[in-house]
Amino acid sequence: MFIKMLKSKVHRAIVTDTKIDYPGSIAIDSDLMKAADILPYESVMVADVTNGTRLETYAVPSQAGSGRVEILGAAARLVRPKDVIIIFSFVYCTPDEAKKLTPKVVAVDEKNRIKENGSQ
Repeated sequence: MFIKMLKSKVHRAIVTDTKIDYPGSIAIDSDLMKAADILPYESVMVADVTNGTRLETYAVPSQAGSGRVEILGAAARLVRPKDVIIIFSFVYCTPDEAKKLTPKVVAVDEKNRIKENGSQ
């Protein structure tokens, strides 16, 4: 049996832009992706703290050090620039593996720069 567990999250990122005319995804500063152990095209959940919306999409890397967190495609109808979001990644594991799992937590400042990189 496998269970779905939190692998990592980027906590309280600020949406820098939205682009409706795009095939769909979330573009994340590649430095943030690396810190949170999120791979290109990995499935992620996005929780919008500002308006309560939750959505699932996939992550694509944006320029390292840019601070960009852009909602692309249809999800741009649910999230707006300057919204505060949390980006979650998950992993499937056995119950024994789950007991040893420590999720990575990357907290960012108002410019999406890493201010804390630890575990939950």
